[in-house]
Amino acid sequence: MHVHIIFIQLYCDTCEKFLADRLVEGNCPTEGCNYDSARGDQCENCGKLLNPTELINPRCKQCKNTPRIRDTNHLFLELPLLKDKLVSYIESMSVAGSWSQNAIQTTNAWLKEGLKQRCITRDLKWGVPVPLDEFKDKVFYVWFDAPIGYVSITSCYTRDWEKWWKNPDNVELYQFMGKDNVPFHTVMFPSTLIGTGENWTMMKTISVTEYLNYEAGKFSKSKGVGVFGNDAKDTNIPVEVWRYYLLTNRPEVSDTLFTWSDLQTKLNNELLNNLGNFINRVLSFLAKPTGLGYGSVIPDAPGADSHPLTKKLGEEVGKYVEQYLEAMEKVKLKQGLKTAMSISSEGNAYLQESQFWKLYKEDQPSCSIVIKTSLGLVYLLACLLEPFMPSFSVEVFKQLNLPLEQASLCDEKGDMDRAKRPWDILPAGHKIGTPEPLFKDLKDEEVEDYRRRFAGSQADRLEREEAEKAAKLAEQLKKKASGCILHASS
Repeated sequence: MHVHIIFIQLYCDTCEKFLADRLVEGNCPTEGCNYDSARGDQCENCGKLLNPTELINPRCKQCKNTPRIRDTNHLFLELPLLKDKLVSYIESMSVAGSWSQNAIQTTNAWLKEGLKQRCITRDLKWGVPVPLDEFKDKVFYVWFDAPIGYVSITSCYTRDWEKWWKNPDNVELYQFMGKDNVPFHTVMFPSTLIGTGENWTMMKTISVTEYLNYEAGKFSKSKGVGVFGNDAKDTNIPVEVWRYYLLTNRPEVSDTLFTWSDLQTKLNNELLNNLGNFINRVLSFLAKPTGLGYGSVIPDAPGADSHPLTKKLGEEVGKYVEQYLEAMEKVKLKQGLKTAMSISSEGNAYLQESQFWKLYKEDQPSCSIVIKTSLGLVYLLACLLEPFMPSFSVEVFKQLNLPLEQASLCDEKGDMDRAKRPWDILPAGHKIGTPEPLFKDLKDEEVEDYRRRFAGSQADRLEREEAEKAAKLAEQLKKKASGCILHASS
């Protein structure tokens, strides 16, 4: 459902083109904000969605000159006509899908302001062309077109795409995003689907994060402030560590802060000393030769269910797995990850309290119970953490000498209660692979190096790198010249 309207848009005479929303900057018009680098589509300071013509003192991002307003014909989505059906969808699905509070608040703010006609085309060369002769020189606005891409990419994958996108009784749609993208997925895209009058699969659950800030300021891809995927690849920090850090620091309720020292703490204390330490202690002890360990073969452990310390552990682990599943069903990812890591902490405490190294010499049957139970926890941890750190789980299963395809929280009968009996998870007589450390500590000097390398904007970094290269070259030339003088003198 659309309408044809004459629309005012910013045109740069210097660049001789209509400006894309992101190519216009100016002061945010929102009361109390006045951020001086707001973009034409959104202010990254207060999060308000904008039209370029709303900016105060607008300027072309490329040439910095002031653009002028020009009339141009555009297509608009008639949101006001869809209000009743849209509100009905939001009210029912936000409850059924347990929408995060920030998604509900942002959506309600749009409804409270009153739905307005929304422009869905732009005067640009780049983008998806509008398939109408009178608009052949225009493209669709990216946030009208991009969500439709979810459907089109499914159709590229399978001819049966309608089994997913036109099957609302049997398909549940989950979406994950930052808070600045919420209105496009709770208002714009649902309105587009509703406006067709067809039976589309509508989003059930939306999981929304607040902003993750960087050291002393905000992440900004447009300004190159922060550390991004290509930067992370240039460090010695494994991708699983980055994933773990971002998930434990996931800003689900309020903005959070990335710092290099916090990354170091999470790696060294939580991944290395807690998770990695527990798994490596268990597997390394099992791999020791007979007389010192078990020769890599899992021992039998009769009587484990009546061993007081082990039985207590099983009850605790069972509760944690139930909490994990509940959190994951409600898309509380941070809570799910935290719960899984608690099982690792329980495992370390269990090893210490049992003093398995003494039991091996003094009470081998009890030692076998502890080791077989701990191996069950290793298996459980690899399963629970696979959604968060898949490469980690692949490596753990390799060290267990098990195919990852067998990873499951339930047994072949679908019984989930085996988490309460971790001593029963892995069979006696199975031979494990070669234990290896799973994580490496991050040293203070490395942290300082990363902080220096990724400080400021990308422009600052390039300037710094060029200065360092020039200084090195000057030093090399100086040494070379000095060598020539000494050679001539001799």
